[in-house]
Amino acid sequence: MSTAICSLKWESARSGTQRITYDPDGYHLVRFPYVTGEEQYDPWKMHDPANGSGAASRFPDPRSGLIWPSHDGWGVLCAMVFWQADTRAHEYRARFVRDPLNATTGYNSTGTTDIQTTRGGQYRTYVWQMFVHPGTPLGLKISARGTGDTKVAVPIFLAEFKLAIHTDVVRP
Repeated sequence: MSTAICSLKWESARSGTQRITYDPDGYHLVRFPYVTGEEQYDPWKMHDPANGSGAASRFPDPRSGLIWPSHDGWGVLCAMVFWQADTRAHEYRARFVRDPLNATTGYNSTGTTDIQTTRGGQYRTYVWQMFVHPGTPLGLKISARGTGDTKVAVPIFLAEFKLAIHTDVVRP
């Protein structure tokens, strides 16, 4: 079976602090730099700064948080997020979103996970599977919530976002 892969990584030690800002949906679209190397793999140019508009994107603008599937197929999405310890937050959320900037086919969230806090930092991995299509970008969105469902800008220090597209889906 053929598989097209995009693997993105952001870490504060290499790319500086990622400012957490919440969109109207109450989530932050995680941004990823346009580089290759350690943990980053994108031969199909699914995370190309030219995708999505005539003007090139620049990290950390919102488009730097998108993966544009190169093929139709069955997509396996994986993510990892490490949050700093923060006593204000009581729950952590993550979701995968089709068209998170509402620029092509319309915002469509899926695979939302909601987890209560544990002592210390919050280290989470996420997996979701779905059909993906060129022209419909994907994003990883996160949120930390305090009492009364208030959003808390808890810093993250590591994030990874990966898409593996199985292109040879058998049809009956």
